[in-house]
This record gives sequence, C-alpha cells and structure tokens, in this order.
Amino acid sequence: MIWPAVDAIKQRIPLLDYLQTQNWKPVRRISRGRLMGLCPLHLDRKPSFLVDPVKNLFYCYGCGRGGDVIRFVELCYDVRFGEAMALLRRSSQCGSLLKDVTSFYRMQLHRHPEAAAYLQQRGIDQPQVIEELEIGYAPGLCLRHWLTASGYALGDLQQAGLVNADGLDTFSHRVVFPLEANLYGRSIGKAAAHRFLPGAKGGLYAWDRVKRCPEVILVEGLFDLAALWQAGFRNATCALGSHLNARQIRQLCDGVPRTVYLALDSDANGSGQHAAQRLSRRLLDAGVTALRVELPDGHDPNSFFVNGGDGKQFQRLLERALP
Repeated sequence: MIWPAVDAIKQRIPLLDYLQTQNWKPVRRISRGRLMGLCPLHLDRKPSFLVDPVKNLFYCYGCGRGGDVIRFVELCYDVRFGEAMALLRRSSQCGSLLKDVTSFYRMQLHRHPEAAAYLQQRGIDQPQVIEELEIGYAPGLCLRHWLTASGYALGDLQQAGLVNADGLDTFSHRVVFPLEANLYGRSIGKAAAHRFLPGAKGGLYAWDRVKRCPEVILVEGLFDLAALWQAGFRNATCALGSHLNARQIRQLCDGVPRTVYLALDSDANGSGQHAAQRLSRRLLDAGVTALRVELPDGHDPNSFFVNGGDGKQFQRLLERALP
C-alpha cells in the first residue's frame, strides 16, 4: 500500500525542517507554537503563510493553498504526487549517491570519443567550463555494476530512478549535467533528447553565483549556459526549459534590484518568444526589470555561438533587448 510509505516520508521529513532547507524563515510565532512568514509559493509582501509544526501542515491565507510536506513540494516544483515523493526520498538520503554517480559519469566523458565529439559539435570545448559544470557521459550498461560493487543496493538505485525495472541504466548514450538534486541527460543518439530523474528540476542553475549581479541573463538550456560562460557571460543562469516553477520565480523576484535578460530560444513555431513575453509581463508586474533578447530566427544562445556568433555580437543583442 502507498499510505505507509507516505506516512514514513512525512515522519522522516517534518514540514518545518524541509521549509528551512528551502531558506524559509518565520517572521513571528503565534498561538500553539504555530509560525507565520512570507509564502514561498507566490510573491508575498506580508506574512500570510501559516505553519503548524505539531500537525505538520501549512496554509497560506494569501493564495489559499495548504497541505502537508508532499503537497508543498508538488506546488513549489510543479510536479505530481509520485515525483514529489521521489524528490523527498532523495532529499532525505545522504547526498553521496548522486555525487558518486556524477563522479562516475565524469570519468567516462574522456573515455568515449563519441561524447567528446558531441561536445565539440555543440561548441563546448573549454576544459574549465566542462570542469565547472561537472559534465559527464553515461555510456549505459555499466553504472549499475559500478554502484552495486561500491556497496549500493539495487533497490536504492531503482528508487532513485538511476536503474529501471529491468535492471538497466536509465541514462544511456547521454551527456549528463548534475543539478542540485537531480541529473539532466541529453541524448547524443536517436532517443528522446531530454531526460531527468524522477522529481523536480530544482531552482535556477547556479543561482548563488549570479543572484547579486545587477544584470542576469536567463536561458532555457544547459548548453546555452555553457556557451555563454565560455564567451565570458558569467552572469547567465538556466531555467531548464521555458516554464519557470514557483521557486525559480521567487529567486528572480527576491527584492534585489536587477535587470533580467530573457534569452530564450527563437523557435520556428514561436513558442520560445511567446514564453519570453509571458515571463516578461510576469516579472514586470512583480517590479523586476525584464528585457527580451531577440536572437536570429531558429537559434538559441548555443547555436548562435556555434554558427559563428561571438561575445561582441551577443552583447549588441543585449543592448537592443526590448521589454
């Protein structure tokens, strides 16, 4: 039955403890040990978020949403119930598993010519950037053996989503980037291009590195980010898609004065441009200066540089950005 597993998660990860790992801080204490603070689920300007540590529940009087720690993760990361459970399970475990997986994939990167060739094709060739992003390669058919030989149980690997029900590596023939509590794999073959482990994609990539910059460049993909870092734009961050979750919106709207340049993909169907327009309006409504970067038709930041663009040309695109 699923309910014992749900109860076990809630007992192992009290709501207040989880909120504190997300940097939530109460503003005041009220009766019966309950706490009030700003709501992490919407742009809250006065404390409306009630936490009851005894009942392990929350309720926001501003947005009208409430529930337990699992419901909070569903709302915060825009994921379904099962994904929220998987994310909480991983957060309650020692972080060594994903660190060990990342180390293993990084070792494989330079052992497989097809992986190095793919990075060259995508224009990612600076060793420093590859090292900083901890880029690795999942060849497939070897991670399970290495991890079980290192002492990990097969059941734990399956629960984390690293190994499927048939006992095979989930990631195969993919360039891999580690995230804060997940992995992203980009296929170099014919499989579906993008893959994450079960759970949320997390916040904005490397946000702690850029959150104090007066200008921030927001891109969709990690290859876009890598290309910008290589070109010297170290104020770039990545949303891992054109849809931002609640945590990513909060990060951009944290009250620090900044200009956000939205360098989303210039898709042939217009989806990236429409997403940039929606996000620009949302940020402007929250008091954040947001400007849309108009890339050449059919290009994203990565392909812009791969096809001969340079830092000076991209800087001119930033200077011509529109609200």
